[in-house]
Amino acid sequence: MASLPVKGRGIVRAIHAPEGQAALVQQLGDLGFLQGEAVTVLRHGWLGGDPILVRVGGATYALRRAEAQCIEVERAA
Repeated sequence: MASLPVKGRGIVRAIHAPEGQAALVQQLGDLGFLQGEAVTVLRHGWLGGDPILVRVGGATYALRRAEAQCIEVERAA
């Protein structure tokens, strides 16, 4: 998801946690990043693009780039 541009939309396909961080899958799922959910990137931070402001469902979250990179999305039209 970190590669989506501002106003870019996508559909969550999977969450891939780095080795040793399996709890991250559960944490992102608890926030609503579930397979099939629509997401929209609202903003990227200034320095290094961190954090990334995203909307999933009716909620808005600021994710670290490392967290956003764990979320696999398919770009939506």
